[in-house]
Amino acid sequence: MTGSETGRVGKRGTLVIPAALRRRFGLNEGALIIAEERPDGILIRPAIAIATETYTPERKAAFLLENAVDAEDYGSAKDRVRRMGLDPAHIPHGRPPRERKARKARQTSRR
Repeated sequence: MTGSETGRVGKRGTLVIPAALRRRFGLNEGALIIAEERPDGILIRPAIAIATETYTPERKAAFLLENAVDAEDYGSAKDRVRRMGLDPAHIPHGRPPRERKARKARQTSRR
């Protein structure tokens, strides 16, 4: 089937696409579409939704801690993680270079 078919615009801009076209393009109720403005009218075509990763609170905390640029920023990140209700010590992550040096110096001085 090529060509065009007539649809209808309902209340609140609801567009009724003829059943034959819905079947042909796999448009079921709730399907996503893209409506593009064109010089000669509106182009409506099926859209594809790509699932995005959903991050757990622990992963968000790791991002905060791993992206700290210095000891001060790392301290702020730890505070934010605590406000999330998590213990920074239990979140697997790398520490910023200066924080690693400071921690190593503290451990050496305790010996």
